[in-house]
Amino acid sequence: MLFNDLSNLLFEQENDFLGIYDLQRFHFLRINHSGIRLMGFSGNQKFSDFKDPWFRAAHDEDTEIATKIAKLMESEHHYEEVEVKCLSGQVFRGGITITLIRGTNNALVRIVNLNRLYEAELALLQSIRQYETIVSNATIGIIVCNENGQIISANKMAEKLFHYSEDEFTTMDIEQLIPSDRIDVHRQHRKNFNVNPQTREMGNGYDLRAVTKEGVDFPVEVSLSYFRLNDELYAIAFINNIIFKKEAKLQLKAQHELINQLNVELEQKVANRTHALINTLRQLEKSKEELAKALDRERELGALKSRFVSLASHEFRTPLTAILTSTTLVEKYVDRANQDKIHKHLVRIRASVNHLNEILEEFLSLGRLEEGKVEIHTDRVNLAQLVDEIMEVMQGILKPGQTIKSHFSPTDIIIIDATLLRNIILNLLTNAAKYSDSESSITVEGACKDGLLTLTVQDSGIGISEEDQKHLFERFFRAKNAANISGTGLGLHIVNQYVNLLGGHITLTSVLNQGTTVTITLPYENHFVD
Repeated sequence: MLFNDLSNLLFEQENDFLGIYDLQRFHFLRINHSGIRLMGFSGNQKFSDFKDPWFRAAHDEDTEIATKIAKLMESEHHYEEVEVKCLSGQVFRGGITITLIRGTNNALVRIVNLNRLYEAELALLQSIRQYETIVSNATIGIIVCNENGQIISANKMAEKLFHYSEDEFTTMDIEQLIPSDRIDVHRQHRKNFNVNPQTREMGNGYDLRAVTKEGVDFPVEVSLSYFRLNDELYAIAFINNIIFKKEAKLQLKAQHELINQLNVELEQKVANRTHALINTLRQLEKSKEELAKALDRERELGALKSRFVSLASHEFRTPLTAILTSTTLVEKYVDRANQDKIHKHLVRIRASVNHLNEILEEFLSLGRLEEGKVEIHTDRVNLAQLVDEIMEVMQGILKPGQTIKSHFSPTDIIIIDATLLRNIILNLLTNAAKYSDSESSITVEGACKDGLLTLTVQDSGIGISEEDQKHLFERFFRAKNAANISGTGLGLHIVNQYVNLLGGHITLTSVLNQGTTVTITLPYENHFVD
């Protein structure tokens, strides 16, 4: 028998492919279980169906197989690496050993799957390259030396630190990188390290120095590690140049001293300022009491002023009304011979009384605004009709030849405070007439859209300078070019207050000697309740 019990056991226990191949009939006589699994044989497949003992991925013709087997029988032993194709179609790199079995026409075929070996070699190669890359490109010097202190390798940063080349490093001892006055101490430390090797962290407080190829020494921090290879100890030194760190520490120390000095000075200044602040607070408390008293007096004066303006306005109106009535009666009873002269003076009296009434009305309006007594009462307003009524009142105010042109739609009916709106338009038209020449034209127009009323009053009067326009809405302000024209400087201030009450906005554009345009935008309601 070709196999005995021991051979059978060894044949089946083998982890790689083992097969007995008949060199004359060109087929396998037997394949072990590992080979069956590796090649993917199924239960109904026969070994005699496979003529190629190599299981090549690139199939050879029968004549080529016979030729190769003939060469094999001459050498008795053959090994090669080929692409092996499993029955499933999977291909792997296999190492195939074919050995003649003496005294027979058979050969032992062993197939080893080399994929795992190649993968391991590739992983090892990648690991070595990664290690070399990390060490070579590290931003810290790395030097490896043996137990005798001989340098085995050094990375690029070590070459940069010490100015030696890679070839020079491998011919040197580690002590050649140590200042001469510290070599003996370093040798003793190295002996102690060889006896009891331990890792040492960077920056552990040692005052270490190194020396370059040119003999220039510099401060360093050194971290130590080690490894063993073939029972030999190797030390790894991680070296960092700390000259800039040392300088930074010195600068930091100087800054700390300066900060401490500044702190002392600051504390003294704070103490002085605190003392001064306490004195200031005491003076402020005293001033506060005096200011409170002055404020109370100011309030009393303000209330007194308001009461006086209100009282004077009402009291002045009674005699002014009597004067106007009397002038009307005088006109009826005067001598007709002197009627023209008397009429002239009566006109002056009437104009003066009307002017005083206007002034008093402005003071009364200002007083009500400042006291918060002006309330908003909305009502339906026909804009065109309201402006027509105002224009009738303006006829007695206009200068000779002055005209007012109005542009309003008769269908514009809105809900708004009619009184405030009338006062706004009347005040703007009065101003336009007052500061415009005779024979001039004044335009008032309005438009309603999307809940907003836009009113524009335009004249061709004396205009206002850009400098004065900044203050036009202030109380009692008069433009420089209006000094010879009577007025209180309250008109536009009151208009602005009314516009604000109605939630609107006012703008003014003007050019000296060309005229002024005032535009007012007011929100309104346009729904009516029957």
